[in-house]
Order: sequence, then C-alpha cells, then structure tokens
Amino acid sequence: MVIFEAVGWDRASRSRGPFTLRQAILILLAPNLRSIRNTCTWGQVWGEAAAGHIAQAPLRFASAGDDGIIFVWNAQTGEKLLELNGHTQKITAIITFPSLESCEEKRQLILTASADRTVIVWDSDTGRQVQRISCFQSTVKCLTVLQRLDVWLSGGNDLCVWNRKLDLLCKTSYLSDTGISALVEIPKNCVVAAAGKELIIFRLVAPTEVSLEWDILEVKRLLDHQDNILSLINVNDLSFVTGSHIGELIIWDALDWTVQAYERNFWDPSPQLDTQQEIKLCQKSNDISIHHFTCDEENVFAAVGRGLYVYNLQMKRVIACQKTAHDSNVLHIAKLPNRQLISCSEDGSVRIWELREKQQLAAEPVPTGFFNMWGFGRVNKQAHQPVKKQQENATSYSLELIGDLIGHSSSVEVFLYFEDHGLVTCSADHLIILWKNGERESRLRSLRLFQKLEENGDLHLAL
Repeated sequence: MVIFEAVGWDRASRSRGPFTLRQAILILLAPNLRSIRNTCTWGQVWGEAAAGHIAQAPLRFASAGDDGIIFVWNAQTGEKLLELNGHTQKITAIITFPSLESCEEKRQLILTASADRTVIVWDSDTGRQVQRISCFQSTVKCLTVLQRLDVWLSGGNDLCVWNRKLDLLCKTSYLSDTGISALVEIPKNCVVAAAGKELIIFRLVAPTEVSLEWDILEVKRLLDHQDNILSLINVNDLSFVTGSHIGELIIWDALDWTVQAYERNFWDPSPQLDTQQEIKLCQKSNDISIHHFTCDEENVFAAVGRGLYVYNLQMKRVIACQKTAHDSNVLHIAKLPNRQLISCSEDGSVRIWELREKQQLAAEPVPTGFFNMWGFGRVNKQAHQPVKKQQENATSYSLELIGDLIGHSSSVEVFLYFEDHGLVTCSADHLIILWKNGERESRLRSLRLFQKLEENGDLHLAL
C-alpha cells in the first residue's frame, strides 16, 4: 500500500469570484540543464513538466486557472513564491522555454496563453513580464517548444512559429474554426496538430544559404477520426497515438504518417448485460471518450471514460483494465516507477494503481474488444483462432488499487508528480494540495531527529 500524506495546501482563489484551476507546470531550475528531460501532456490538460536529478536545484511549479492569474510555488515546501498578473481571462496553455545548453545566461522563461487572445512571456526567476504578444486573431489553445530548433509554436485558428527573441518567424493561413487543440513534434522537422477531427502534418523549413527565411508547409491531412480528437502524445520516436471523443484510438507511424493500428469498438460490456443495456452503454459518449494518454517503453495507458486500460506494445493487446476506476470521467493519468499508475477524476478522487501479473482464469479472460489491434476491419473466425490461443497462453495482468488520496471536494483537473518530492494535485475546489510519501517522510523525520540529538550530544549508545 502506498501512503501519501497531505503536508500543505493553499487556496488559489482571488477576489474575482469562483474559478477552476486547470493548468499546472513543473519548473526545475539549475545551473546546468543538461540532465533535464521535458515531456508534454495534452487533451483537456495543457502543460509541460521538466524533471531531473540535480543536486541543490530548487524545484518549483506554476499553476494557473480561470481567473487568469499564475502562481509559482516551491514544490518541496508548498510556499507561494510569485504571483504573475497580466491576463484578463482564463489561461488556456502554459509551458516553459529553457535556455540553450550553449548559452551562458541560464534563464528559463514561462509562456502563458489566455482566452484574452494574448501570450505573455515571463521571467521565471523574478516574475517580471518580459513581453506581451497580442497580435492573435483567435484564442491560442496550445503551446509547444521545439528545443532542437530553439523555437516555440502557438496554435489557434492558425499555427505560428516564434524564436527566442519573440519574433514571428512564419505562420500558416487560417486552418479551421475549431482551431488547433494539441501539438507534438515528430521526426523530419515536422509537427502534428490536432484540429477538430483532423490531424495536420506541418514541416518547418529552417533558413539556408538559398533561403534566409523560415517557412512552415502543410504536408498532409489525416482524416481517419470521425469525432474531435481529445488526446495526442508521442509513444516513442517512431510512433504517436491519438484518441477521440467517441473512443477511436489510432496509433500512427511518425515517419510516413500511416495507421499502424485502429480501434473504435473498444467497450467490452460484461456478459451478464442484456442487449438493451449494451446499446445504452455504447450511446453514452462520456463513457468512451479518451481523455488522456501516458506511456512507457512497454505500454500505452489510456484514460477512457471512467476507466483505465493498459495496452502492451510488444504483445499488441490490452493486458489489463479497470472499467470503473473512478465514479466519473478520468481526466489525467501518469506513469510512476515500479509499474505504478496514478489517475485523477471529475469525482475529486486521486488514486494509485499497480500493474501486477496474475494467474489467467478461464472465467476471466483478458478483454480483447478494447484496442483490438491485430488487424484492420473484420477477420474470419479461422484466422482469429491462433490469436485466441496465444492470448489464452499469455501471462495475464491486472490493475490493483494500492492508494487513494482523499482531500479534494471537487473535480481534480491535473496533478504533477515530483518523484522523491511527492505529488501536487490541482482542483476545481480552489485547492492545491502537496502530498508526500508517508513512509519516506517518516524515515526522514526520524533521521533528522537522530541527527539533532547527535548534534546536541543527547544521543547515547545503549550498552
């Protein structure tokens, strides 16, 4: 059992009235940024997390909500460090822009986008407003940094490319009324953008001796989804995955942009349900919306409606699931060490799960209706028999609940995991709660006590 204890909390509400805290970003500042690893999460949660192991590095994170205010916090103590005021409406996206390794001045920037159609660049050390960009014709819904090219992108009804000096390098023409909701970088200087039901592949053209200007070219539109795309992440260097409002899951090849696997009829109702109930389940779109993904080297973890599903990349099948992991929709998930997973939900709960091997029972087959990625379209029964035999002989897994963090009274929109430094959860109840691993904190308190006794000369060895 994993035990987390709440060691601090703060109300982020202001005098403007009720609001929902939706954004959170982890900031790790240090003299040397080489060991920092950046990952982005998309869908209904926007943000960026930078994690690393650097001695004496101050670990900080920023949160933002519907009131347009950004707070910077100390992730170890929960102390409020900075308050950033400048936006007049809710924050729609937030990322960090680290300095280059070759740059002598190690200054990290915070970029925030708002429904007021502005993007503000902040100095993360002082909270000073570096620049305000207000030339957008629509709300910027997502931001992403291409560290290798030292540029950042803003996505709304068009896609803009900016440099570190905040110069607009190039932009696309008007794309759609829906606007770009998510962006990820893929090989060959390309990015893939989710805009409504479509995925649009863009290629960035850097300046050369022939052409001194930046350019962005639309390469291809992928029209395989039949409903709005809610989640988009990179699986690895060679593939990415998307999930839609009606439960379509597609794994794509990141090099040629072809479909590697496709599944939409994933809901696998229990055998005891009658036909009427099955139809009712399939018609409830909230039960099958894919709100969020996370992954590791072996698995893709999907938040589908109220449930959690684990798809193994090597076995090419679902190896474990919890169809009702929460009482309401799961909004955000993240992979923890030791085959563990953490999830948060609209019902205000935060839960920790562990992926365990179990003995396969004849009465409890691993569900194959979800993410059935053996082929495209229908397959005949004879061709499918070897697959069933292989699944029956395979090791079975289960997702077991090992921790439940009780503290919020409303929807938990996002959380940040800081490894040894604990966990921060952000909720619509205006609370930010800092959680610590109870066992680890108990050991540290005991260690500090013995150190203090030894310093005071009060520690004596019993003979």
